[in-house]
Amino acid sequence: MKIDKGRYGYRDHQHRIRLLVTLILIAAILAQLIARQLTSNSAAKNILTVMAILTVLPMANMASPLLAAWKYRTPPCTFHERLLPYEDVLVLIYDLIVTTERTILPLDAIAVHAGGVYAFCSAAKIDAAKAEKELSAYFGANHWNVHIKIFVDERAFFRRLEQLKTADSTIVKDSATGIADNGAITEIVRLLKNLSM
Repeated sequence: MKIDKGRYGYRDHQHRIRLLVTLILIAAILAQLIARQLTSNSAAKNILTVMAILTVLPMANMASPLLAAWKYRTPPCTFHERLLPYEDVLVLIYDLIVTTERTILPLDAIAVHAGGVYAFCSAAKIDAAKAEKELSAYFGANHWNVHIKIFVDERAFFRRLEQLKTADSTIVKDSATGIADNGAITEIVRLLKNLSM
């Protein structure tokens, strides 16, 4: 079953897929090199060598994000269950590993609201202020003046969500989605997903 980017469980799903494809490509490279040793035809040896070299490129494309995101897993189900009540009033996206020029940000949950982007990052060694500045610069380059706040304290993140939920009760919402969106929230979610591995 495919899990789309931004849905809960995406990191672990991608981890399994990338690991499987990487292992298959490594096995193909090894099979090509073994077949090269078993043949006596020099033309076949050259072709198998080129095939092995060309197979390394897609293997490296699969392995590099796998290694970069190796230590970042999907948060426990209890974390997701605590967020479910907020999905009725806020746009929540999960399990993104957002990359900037200098930082890899494992954002466990992101609330995209008309008032800004509020994200929870469980990685302890993240410089949240620096990451906020980098993301703001990215959004600014795309002509979006967005307030971004990254929380490393889970309790502070949930307090902010509660404040947004309370404040959101006075905003006129779209009748189909139940979310106040003038198109900006949808575009911000798209940009965040594009920044993610």
